Amino acid sequence: MITRRGRSVAFAVGAGLTWAGVAVLRKAAPGGRERWERTNFAGRTVELYAGPAAVVAGAVGAARVRPAVAGAVLAAGACGAYDDVVGAGDARRGFRAHLGALREGEVTSGAVKLFGISAAGLVAGALLKERPLDKVLAGVVIAGAAHFVNLVDVRPGRAAGAVLALSAPGLLRAGAAGELSAVSAGAAVAVLPDDLGERAMLGDAGAHALGALLGAAVVAGNTRAGLLAHAVALVGAAVCGERVSEVARSAGRPQLDAPM
Repeated sequence: MITRRGRSVAFAVGAGLTWAGVAVLRKAAPGGRERWERTNFAGRTVELYAGPAAVVAGAVGAARVRPAVAGAVLAAGACGAYDDVVGAGDARRGFRAHLGALREGEVTSGAVKLFGISAAGLVAGALLKERPLDKVLAGVVIAGAAHFVNLVDVRPGRAAGAVLALSAPGLLRAGAAGELSAVSAGAAVAVLPDDLGERAMLGDAGAHALGALLGAAVVAGNTRAGLLAHAVALVGAAVCGERVSEVARSAGRPQLDAPM
């Protein structure tokens, strides 16, 4: 039985492994430090170490509870990392833009990410639920949550803050839903200070991985009615992706959005 102590351990795993992962990657900087640096919206140089660290922490924490979720987190993180590298500099956001490019014969990194994360979500949903319709809804929720967190990753602290806020209700739940929520909350807490300080960013890798983990927590804690409600909301957010990103861009403290 998963108790309050179990959720505390899960939170510690998420936070501790993320902190440790950032420290190890920062020291080793595989491929050179330039590979791990990006310029943010305000022209500041930020590090990408938090993304892979959050992926590993989320996968390890999820594996303690539901191994199928660990696979979805790793797949979402890998697809996001691919986009971080190959899609760097591509200003297109949202599935409409990438599907439009695909119709014209261009396979963007965003399209690879879209189909890869969708497939991973459906596989995880099939393993987590028993009835066919529930399997499909679970897959939509996991993939949709991964996409949603990335949609709000448009300014410092938006993605990590969203993960922390959306995982809070799950922390009140017992069972797998509570533990999975605790892992995602722990990873977000570890990232948030440097993210808000514009020293680090989750990137697509971390945003998608933690989003998938959040989606899995929803799946673990809901029956068909809850899954349907979440799936409808997440599909709606995806369809209105540009609007969602714009709201996230304008939310929060104004000084975080003003170029220096």
